[in-house]
Amino acid sequence: MMRVITSESVNIGHPDKTCDAIADAFLDEALRQDKNSQMAVECAIKNDKLFIYGEATTKAKIDYEKIAKEILKDIGYSCEFKIVKEISEQSPDIRQAVVKKELCANDQGMVFGYATKETPEFMPLPIMIAHRLMRRFEEFRRGTKTYFADAKCQVSIAYDGKTPKEIVSVIISVSHDKALRKDEIESDIASAVVRPSLEEYSHLVSTNTSVIINPSGKFTIWGSFGDSGCVGRKIIVDTYGGVGRVGGGCFSSKNATKVDRSGAYYARYVAKNIVANGYADECEIEVSYAIGLKEPTSIYIECFGTNKKPMDEIESYVRQNFSFKPGDMIEELGLLRPIYKQTACYGHFGREKFPWERIKKERD
Repeated sequence: MMRVITSESVNIGHPDKTCDAIADAFLDEALRQDKNSQMAVECAIKNDKLFIYGEATTKAKIDYEKIAKEILKDIGYSCEFKIVKEISEQSPDIRQAVVKKELCANDQGMVFGYATKETPEFMPLPIMIAHRLMRRFEEFRRGTKTYFADAKCQVSIAYDGKTPKEIVSVIISVSHDKALRKDEIESDIASAVVRPSLEEYSHLVSTNTSVIINPSGKFTIWGSFGDSGCVGRKIIVDTYGGVGRVGGGCFSSKNATKVDRSGAYYARYVAKNIVANGYADECEIEVSYAIGLKEPTSIYIECFGTNKKPMDEIESYVRQNFSFKPGDMIEELGLLRPIYKQTACYGHFGREKFPWERIKKERD
């Protein structure tokens, strides 16, 4: 029996993604000046107002307004934003639990990592195509004056068991100038965005594949003037597109002692290495933490019956090659560097530029 899996992606002008990018730009600036910064400075946006709020314990001198306004201008806003800030230091109760002789988890919670042989990136195919569509649109719209940064897409793929068989539908909505007619938009986006994005997957496109462009009819009020946004509201877009589970905590704005982020990155790293090294065709790892503890409280590995070696051998491989201690994860992946703004849009996983995507040489 065929099953259909759907994933979505959103572009940088979507208000939630705009806030993610701004928050991670704050984090990068803090880490550039002080690698031990403890950051969780978020923001929310509506119309021409930006609210910046959260906690920061850092030696860095951060011009929050300047950073935010530069990003908003680059996205395409021409208005002057009113900015309200409410930032305090991290609670000393939390700091004394985290910053010890050996670094400890900044909070309790569980995280998940996932990998599959389905694509060269070891990611589910629907989310990879969705991100590709949004990256292609971003390239296209920056070369025009009639398309704007707010956009989203949705990709549905039919599977026979674990094998993708057909792209069922592609839905894409893009913001645009009022002067454009719907038929012009459909022609532009089909030729400049959809067809190039699907070229590699032509074997999955059939006469039954439905391509729907701007189903609302028009999308002329975009970004914060058509919607509101805040950090961390796109965790499925950020991860595996609805395939595999997520722990519920977002990534953007958080420095690496916050295991919502570093633990999820490391769990992806381990799951990808299990699949890439031939131990299984699919893997999901759940890890849980407690604030103030240096060791995770649980680790569970699931290969969904696709394992090529016994599970006890896979578990031994993980124990011998990986450490889920916060301090060890941060050191191995180099998570004190200013690398986070580039994660904010088009997914945190499946892009080789990030250290949690590398294949680790197995210990003898």
